[in-house]
Amino acid sequence: MKHFLLAAVVICLAGSGMHCSSSASEPSSAETAPVIGRPLFKDFMGINGHFTFRPRLYAQTCRLARSYHNIDWDVKAPGDPLTIPIAANQVNWKRDVYGSWKKEGFETDICIQFSSFGAGRPNYKQFWAGHEQWCYDYGKAMAAYYGPSGEERLCTSFEIGNEPGNRFDLALFKTLFKKMAQGIRAGDPRAKILTPAVNARKADGYSQDLNDIYNDKDILPLYDVINVHTYATLDKSLTSENTWNRSFPEDASLNYLKVIDEAIEWRNRNAKDKEVWVTEFGYDACTPEAMKHRKDWMLKLNWQGASDSMQAQYLVRSFLVFAARDVQRAYLYYYNDEDEAAFHAASGLTRNFKPKMSFWAVKQLYQTLGDYRFKRIVKRDKGELYVYEFEHGSDPKKLVWVAWSPTGAKTQEQEGYQPHQISATLDSLPGIPVSVNAMATAAGDIPQQQWKKAGVSGITLTIGESPVYIVINK
Repeated sequence: MKHFLLAAVVICLAGSGMHCSSSASEPSSAETAPVIGRPLFKDFMGINGHFTFRPRLYAQTCRLARSYHNIDWDVKAPGDPLTIPIAANQVNWKRDVYGSWKKEGFETDICIQFSSFGAGRPNYKQFWAGHEQWCYDYGKAMAAYYGPSGEERLCTSFEIGNEPGNRFDLALFKTLFKKMAQGIRAGDPRAKILTPAVNARKADGYSQDLNDIYNDKDILPLYDVINVHTYATLDKSLTSENTWNRSFPEDASLNYLKVIDEAIEWRNRNAKDKEVWVTEFGYDACTPEAMKHRKDWMLKLNWQGASDSMQAQYLVRSFLVFAARDVQRAYLYYYNDEDEAAFHAASGLTRNFKPKMSFWAVKQLYQTLGDYRFKRIVKRDKGELYVYEFEHGSDPKKLVWVAWSPTGAKTQEQEGYQPHQISATLDSLPGIPVSVNAMATAAGDIPQQQWKKAGVSGITLTIGESPVYIVINK
């Protein structure tokens, strides 16, 4: 296949006549993986679901789902007989949950949570004493029934723990992880096994340190995927502001992308055969009316959240910057919320199951790039303009350029904040634009972006924080 040179992109700051450099900034090692093996976007975009998940509704936005599945729903205590798929409360996981997800085309990742059997339980270490082997039986039964080789084929992967972090005794967790992973391998060798949430840095309350157990020779063969959770919260060491609030994805002061890059670099050094998945990321967005009723602790923290439009922009842009890295999957958090003004409580694509702006923006991303994979960074001027190129999975003559201004605000009420826009001339397009589409934020026809032809193979258009899709045929 013919290799095309990097296109020159000239940015004209609106009304200034100034020009920025036309070369892309140096990519990190996490962004230099070959295109071969990069997932198509339909195999990359996922969503976190739960018992009330409505698969027909959310199938418009992705085909990968992650489920929080508590051990303490299946049994009342470790050692109890297993009645899979019937839970202890008589819920039928096949009929009531995973079967309906599969019917709508979802591929499910089951996150096995220790929940009330974990570190939050008084004397939890004694609670597990004598039942370590039961973890093997549980893992084997789960994989044999739900796994990709089973009769039902309701899921393809299992996470062992969600966010045990440094709260769970490490020696005990290693034993339980090892036993359950061995059981899953025995139950279905085709099922992928994920670590819980991890980072390549000191453990905290939500993530374990990869260096603690995951490069041990007896653990390395037992998992397939390094599992990262990342949220665009402010770095406590760099600000006196409320670190529960979030900023835009490309904000260089955040750990948001750094923890992903660190995990990829750790994988490259210690576990080259493993994939890296981001199984949680997201942005809260509630209504102004809900903000009037913030709970006391949210008021004390001056928690703000994002506006609906910011949530839409930042989720789409997060998927894009993740795709430029050697990440195989990314699952957004969350599917639905009830318009509660609180951290993690307003992260849904829907509000009381009614689509928010983010629903339509993510749907457009999925439908536009579903059959495409990331190819290269055309332009990356921090604070001004990003342009990424995506190539069709079966027809390299079909390309999509996605362009946006990598800026934003830390909260919806940031004083003096004005959405950033630039007038950009994109030169040396590799083909003829078939369409130029603005980001969707509502039902109906996809909004068109105004543009003008510039020179032999360029276009000029206004670009802001909402990504613009330039569909090209070579």
